[in-house]
Amino acid sequence: MINRDKFKLSIVIPCYNEKNTIENILKKIDKSLKDYKISKYEIIIVDDFSNDGTNKILKNLAFDEKIQIYYHDNNLGKGAAIHTALKYITGDITIIQDADLEYDPSDYYKLLLPFFEANADIVYGSRFLGGGKYVRIHFFWHYLANKILTFMCNLFINLNLTDMETGYKAFKTSVLKSINLKEKSFSFEPEVTIKLAKKKYKFFEVPVTYNGRSYEEGKKIGLKDAFIALKTIIFYSFMR
Repeated sequence: MINRDKFKLSIVIPCYNEKNTIENILKKIDKSLKDYKISKYEIIIVDDFSNDGTNKILKNLAFDEKIQIYYHDNNLGKGAAIHTALKYITGDITIIQDADLEYDPSDYYKLLLPFFEANADIVYGSRFLGGGKYVRIHFFWHYLANKILTFMCNLFINLNLTDMETGYKAFKTSVLKSINLKEKSFSFEPEVTIKLAKKKYKFFEVPVTYNGRSYEEGKKIGLKDAFIALKTIIFYSFMR
């Protein structure tokens, strides 16, 4: 059981072309940490070779001692950014926080509570449980793809997750570091789920707020990623 009064939180932010949101998300994180009186934390940002000026904004943040920033020399993907961050994480609990504004840091305490009260190993923030402040209506085909991928994942790992593809995932850091992650793209999501489920770790879900973006607003995941995720589910489900 993690002690809520003594734990250290690591917030990992994979970042690619988010010049319009990166400063806002950091302000929201700062507010959430203060609201919940979380004083021991680190923020690890990995810029995945942004070409829109995001890196210039990040260089101005480098003077904050609690913010670590790392840069990729090529665009490798969300999973690769998380691989890089894992080398530097020192907290007891790790939250993956997308650099856009789709997920609200005010939900941090929802994600953290099962670690304190139920000895959770992994907590997923579900967009489909209900109970968040609001959920922006999804694209139908995104919703359907998400449901199919979550169903397929549940079928192979014998869990009843409602939102495997959620961008809000929290882990005991020791649990996250107990597996060897390979996937460099958005297929990180099914890979980490399947590998941790195979180790019989305890999963929890909590409802979260979601303000999904359109492609015009900067959304990056597409239909191609759904097929890659399906291939990933099948591959890791049958791999020893």
